[in-house]
Amino acid sequence: MHISLTPELESRVKAKVETGLYNNASEVIREALRFMETHEDWIHEIKLTRLREQLKVGADQLDRAEGITIESKAALDTLFDDIKS
Repeated sequence: MHISLTPELESRVKAKVETGLYNNASEVIREALRFMETHEDWIHEIKLTRLREQLKVGADQLDRAEGITIESKAALDTLFDDIKS
């Protein structure tokens, strides 16, 4: 596989190799990809936790009979528009 980097990124990769922590550019790129995957997993977990918290709030409101009745498609569309914004 061959990849192209901007001059700035290439310079950053070379600087990492020059520190002696990595033997070559491939090691730097592999480490960066592992970090990116870990970061993505972490962000996914944060979003999932937040969604669960929001669902719990909604379920608690329904348990307290604080729900609302949607009587028409237009009202549902308005509700979704409000949620999006």
